[in-house]
Amino acid sequence: MFVITVWFEVNASSQEEFAAALRQQADNSLTREADCLRFDVCRDPSRNEWFFLYEIYRDKAAFDRHLQSEHFKSFDASAAQMVVSKEVKALDLMHVAGEE
Repeated sequence: MFVITVWFEVNASSQEEFAAALRQQADNSLTREADCLRFDVCRDPSRNEWFFLYEIYRDKAAFDRHLQSEHFKSFDASAAQMVVSKEVKALDLMHVAGEE
């Protein structure tokens, strides 16, 4: 499986709008993409302008399809004006505790 993590720092004035858009993006990814297996949205409780995503896709090809989806392109375009910084990392999922 293929994991993507993303840290976003957003403008203070855009925090709630960004949070709503991010939740919608997660829901769209999970309901419209069969190979999107997990999409968690987290927020730093002490720094409300920081958001963290943890996404799992069946494979890299599934993530590549995600990047080409209309819902991702729409989110990415609208979020760009709210984002101060963004750090994306790609990982291979090697083990899930409790699964054999």
